[in-house]
Amino acid sequence: MATRRYGKMALRTTLAVLALLVLKTLWDIETPSLSLRTASSGTQRFQVLDRQGKPLGISYQNRFNTMAIVPLHAIPEWLRQAFVTSEDRQFFEHHGVNWTARASALWQNLRAGKSVRGASTITEQVVRIIHPRPRTLWSRWLEGFEAALLENHASKGELLEFYLNQVPYAANRRGVAQAARYYFNRDLGTLTHKEMLALAVLPRAPSALDLYKNSDAIEPAMTRLAQAMADRGELPAQERQQLAAQKLALEPPLPPLNASHFINYIRETIPYHLSDNGVLLTTLDGDLQHKAQDFLDERIKALQRKQVRNGAVMVVDHRTGEILVWAVGGAINDHVNNATPGGAIDAVRAPRQPGSSMKPFLYALALDAGWSPATELNDAPMAEAIGSGLHDFHNYSHLFYGKISLREALGNSLNIPALQTIAFVTPTRYLDTLHALGFASLIQPVEFYKEGLALGNGEVTLFEMVQAYSALASRGVFRSLTPLPQSPFTRKNSRVYSPEAASLIANILSDPFARRREFGAESVLNLPVQTAVKTGTSTDYHDAWVLGFDSHYAVGVWLGNLDQTPMDGITGSTGPALVLHSLFSELAGREKPEPLYLSPKLTQQEICTHYDQATGKNNCFPRTEYFIIGSEPNLTQPAQPSGRLELLRPTQGLQIAYDPRIPANVQAFEFVADGMRAGRNLEWLLNGKAIATTQTGHFLWPIKPGYYSLRAKETGDKEKTLVSDIVLFNVK
Repeated sequence: MATRRYGKMALRTTLAVLALLVLKTLWDIETPSLSLRTASSGTQRFQVLDRQGKPLGISYQNRFNTMAIVPLHAIPEWLRQAFVTSEDRQFFEHHGVNWTARASALWQNLRAGKSVRGASTITEQVVRIIHPRPRTLWSRWLEGFEAALLENHASKGELLEFYLNQVPYAANRRGVAQAARYYFNRDLGTLTHKEMLALAVLPRAPSALDLYKNSDAIEPAMTRLAQAMADRGELPAQERQQLAAQKLALEPPLPPLNASHFINYIRETIPYHLSDNGVLLTTLDGDLQHKAQDFLDERIKALQRKQVRNGAVMVVDHRTGEILVWAVGGAINDHVNNATPGGAIDAVRAPRQPGSSMKPFLYALALDAGWSPATELNDAPMAEAIGSGLHDFHNYSHLFYGKISLREALGNSLNIPALQTIAFVTPTRYLDTLHALGFASLIQPVEFYKEGLALGNGEVTLFEMVQAYSALASRGVFRSLTPLPQSPFTRKNSRVYSPEAASLIANILSDPFARRREFGAESVLNLPVQTAVKTGTSTDYHDAWVLGFDSHYAVGVWLGNLDQTPMDGITGSTGPALVLHSLFSELAGREKPEPLYLSPKLTQQEICTHYDQATGKNNCFPRTEYFIIGSEPNLTQPAQPSGRLELLRPTQGLQIAYDPRIPANVQAFEFVADGMRAGRNLEWLLNGKAIATTQTGHFLWPIKPGYYSLRAKETGDKEKTLVSDIVLFNVK
């Protein structure tokens, strides 16, 4: 009786333990994903390739390999055989678990008193990749059930493809494609059988067998695998002997291509369904991207002492609108051993003030409105009332050149002529034109920008600048840029300027003679192949720009600080111009050099530049100029006096500060009048009394405290005398 009772208790206990085991197993089992692709991706994120099919933006810190997926049919058959022989010889026969191999491994481990052999099938290893757990007997127990469940929903081909793309290697590489690139810097299809053997053996102990640590340590394992493949008829005996004599030749991969900001732009703007099964071919040129990044980083490093920490480069083929380079650079702040402030910001799409680099768009509009490259503008001191104060405009060199042609005004990036030009075309029309050129960042009304648009006071992006310069290079036709070689979208295509105006701007910007006054005869902007180039510098040296285009490419470079701190005197010509020069030198070898487009509808005419600023005399300097028909000198009406005498300085209500600490005889203020006719003198009336008569519209007045009224009047009696309005001002 007692024996029977104890037997029943033992049976109940055993059943209870088994029931608990079943319940615990059912509770802990995680149903494998029915889609292995979904298991590895989590979200739909396509792999981005450059125009040659090279992957961009690979990260080795992810749990899964999502950026170097190779379909099973593209993995060499011999490599697939090597893995099956190495890891799971019964892979195509079992249903998830190889019970015979498990029993054999268990017996060997028990005899050795420690774990000397595993028996995980490829399917179980897939489960382990999807559901990583600590390596215990319980986890091995669960993996067997999960492997069986997984084989009910996935084919052997799907399992093998997933495994070969996710199997772990050293240095956080996952999958055979990443391993082939890491160790041999080649694609799978170019590997030798010896190299394929190495890839099949390395997953057994990725760190211990790392080829870069000891390439000889793997040889015994490869020899055993080669023999096993020979035994299975997968490797001829003669080749096995040849493989044993070969040595592995390692070749470290190239540094990863830095195109993370371009990839972010792609993923923000291109929907997943446009990819080819999760792979998207783009227009980016990986080799050119590498070079542009190096040029940019080297320049930023050289200018760190000048407080330059950020930069960006963009290169496009303006004939197609394809984006070739999207590079963002940032120096390291050694003082805090940390990343550059703003380094995570995409400087290609960050709005910044462009300064004078916007001027070509203004002058192109004026050319279409009737002006010509020979139109004379007056580069003279100019001031604008700011409240009760006065803002003086000046050129970068603080020199003024008097009467100067539009060609030289643009070439030398002079500010006063630009303000005269925007007054001619009007700020409203100019802002509308900028919007037509794709400057979506200019969101404020025209009253916000006013005439300051002529000097680049609105914030725009490098992307918008390169896109707009491409319109000038494309004979005045705006086309939106594209990151895809065959864009599925309807791209905006509209004419903004006439071909004649656009080609004249290109001709001016590629003319070293036109920019010699401010930039010198041996400027870095002079290139061997005809190239239109324009620089820009924002107020207080916050931004330095250079934009340019030749017959094929448009390039833009920006330097500055994304945390809004100023640089130490860096301008467009002293900072980014060297990067642009290097890029165009690199691009010159890609295409046959061709001149910039010049419209055949333009006419040529010999003209005279009459005014010589150096001597102050009217001399004739003959040269040939191009004209849009109807704008030739005998028809054009360049800047002429309006028939009205106007006081420019002082402005109405101006308050001038008198400093008692400075001797009175050295304190003076310049009166300036505009509209004075040739051959006349100007009389200056202060508080109704004539204080001076001058031959020009300028008079230097010794200031004294008090309240004043000022009027200017022409002298002479041949024609009607011009008299200005009265301006009230005071000196405190």
